[in-house]
Amino acid sequence: MKSILRIGALGCMLSWLAVGVGCTNGTKPGPGGTAGGTSGGTGGGGVAQAKKLNVGGATFIAPMMEKWSYEYKKQGGTEINYNAVGSGAGIKGLIDRTYDYGCSDAPMTDKQLEEAKKNGDVLHIPQALGAVVAAYNLEGIKNLTLSGEVLADIYLGKITKWNDPAIAALNKEVNLPDKPIAVCYRSDGSGTNYIFVDYLSKVSEEFKTKVGVGTSVKFPVGNGAPGNPGVAKLVQSTDGAIGYLELIYALKNNISAAKVKNKEGNAIEPSVESVTAAAAGALAEIPDDLRFSLTNAPGKDAYPISGANWALVYVKQPANKKQAIVDFLTWLTHDGQRLCKDLHYAPLPPGLVQRVEKKLSTITAE
Repeated sequence: MKSILRIGALGCMLSWLAVGVGCTNGTKPGPGGTAGGTSGGTGGGGVAQAKKLNVGGATFIAPMMEKWSYEYKKQGGTEINYNAVGSGAGIKGLIDRTYDYGCSDAPMTDKQLEEAKKNGDVLHIPQALGAVVAAYNLEGIKNLTLSGEVLADIYLGKITKWNDPAIAALNKEVNLPDKPIAVCYRSDGSGTNYIFVDYLSKVSEEFKTKVGVGTSVKFPVGNGAPGNPGVAKLVQSTDGAIGYLELIYALKNNISAAKVKNKEGNAIEPSVESVTAAAAGALAEIPDDLRFSLTNAPGKDAYPISGANWALVYVKQPANKKQAIVDFLTWLTHDGQRLCKDLHYAPLPPGLVQRVEKKLSTITAE
């Protein structure tokens, strides 16, 4: 799926303290580099700023980007074309400088960061948090519980029927059908892949050994489709299917999503609140480079297949684009966070927003 988002600049960025998003007090700089500035001005050393940026990557964040774009556009200014092509393509587009910045649900690997060094150092700027759900197509069954171990065995091809004893043990009051499980997965390089297999590798040593962690992996069973929309369509059209999707795609397509047993043994429904609980448990030891994992986080209410989306940004930017990039990401990680809950994303926690501010302040013009 390719979506083109046109985003306008915001004249005045005010700190916002609702829905658990922490900001500093006062007025945030506008797109021109000063409070109340306008896009296309001379913020950034008197250099006229570009009126258009090209951004691409994760489909995970695409619905949120669309919402952000609408609100940002209302103020007029910088136009941003967002290409929802998958996290792998977003990382590649950043490294190749096809995009002014990339979006990914997987942090870049050390190898990728080293490859990117030909253009300079890269910042990881968290944009929002979300849930990857175990979506399924079983007529008449709307309340299903799975565990990480069961999901791993399904994707290893060891559990092949919906009435397998391991699934039945988790769903004693559900009449499970004697029906084959049709496994569905992402066929493209994907941060949704990364979040899902990162989780399964934490709960299953066999899965870690045989499949591993990455934006692109080889599953031993199943059928693939590109993008969250592709997997949603595949699950929806296949009786007995199971697949993994970003939460909004399951809700938008009316696809059932299983509860998943977390680290504490509780069956947790994917939601803004349970992703926020995962963040509270996992972000206590967040590293300085802001590359982190939310999967299998501690906490009795934590949803175990939670993840983040990052803007991947070079520290050194062309003089005519630096301020436009900084202004949009500043707005997005402050005022823009109030829009997350409506689309079932979790906003960034206060301590993380403060650390993002420090990272954005290091971006310089070439």
